[in-house]
Amino acid sequence: MPELPEVESVRLGLEKHLIGGQILSFHQLHPRALSDLSLTPLHHLENFTISAVKRRGKYLWFEFAQPESPLDITLLCHLGMSGQFRIISLPEMSSRKDSEAKDLQFFGDLNVKHPRAVARVSNKGTRSLLIFNDQRTFGWLRVDQLVDGYPQSMSHIAPDLFDPDFNEAEFIKKVRASKSEAKRVLLDQHRISGIGNIYADESLWRAKIHPMKPASQLSSNQWRTLLQAAREVLEKAISAGGTSFDSLYVNVNGESGYFENSLQVYGRENTECARCARLITRIKFTNRSSHLCPHCQRYQQA
Repeated sequence: MPELPEVESVRLGLEKHLIGGQILSFHQLHPRALSDLSLTPLHHLENFTISAVKRRGKYLWFEFAQPESPLDITLLCHLGMSGQFRIISLPEMSSRKDSEAKDLQFFGDLNVKHPRAVARVSNKGTRSLLIFNDQRTFGWLRVDQLVDGYPQSMSHIAPDLFDPDFNEAEFIKKVRASKSEAKRVLLDQHRISGIGNIYADESLWRAKIHPMKPASQLSSNQWRTLLQAAREVLEKAISAGGTSFDSLYVNVNGESGYFENSLQVYGRENTECARCARLITRIKFTNRSSHLCPHCQRYQQA
């Protein structure tokens, strides 16, 4: 967590509020907020104008219409386990004098929990705070260089199912020569990005495929069915704003996603399968669990 639907929901919220906004100041509040691989400190993004917010898999990044620079700079972000972006409007000011100090005093009075970085953004006559929170501090920000439209340091991340660069035929050809299990393939961000434990379980249930089934034993048609199932699950989750089991994931306005209400197997151990009314079970899978219907997803099922 968060997976592709949660990150896409955050991206849509950021895009709605920030495109065309100019960064007035950017402050790092925690030593782990900024990746060690960052090209520059966050305050070097001051006066940059946000032109786009993009995503691949579980990563998102800000593009800028920036001042003169020898590099095409971007801000790459990964939410880790509990990273959040919040946007909070700043009060109007009668004078610009000492505006940064007053804005930061306003931020301090909010008593935000676990703030790791904060930017002041001006957009179309209004000002707001862009706050990066992260309770568990596994998320990070990184000033990076754009190369061929993508942050350089995420070049190893595979396209996701909604990416125009995703080649389904080539993907199926490669995974059918793999020794990995079907679920392990779905979780491998070097093969296909954005899918984690929740949406892998949901996609496999929808496609009637056992998570431990060897990828090589699935036909090309079964793989196409599984990928289409994953697309449908992810699209429904995006429409619902993602899945929120607790307060660790919220959108930029603080709202939770409600796809939890549509989950068919994940977290539903010992409840009835919506297809066959048999009980959902949970099995060990590497260092995590898999939820499935043992009747609908029989291991030997063709």
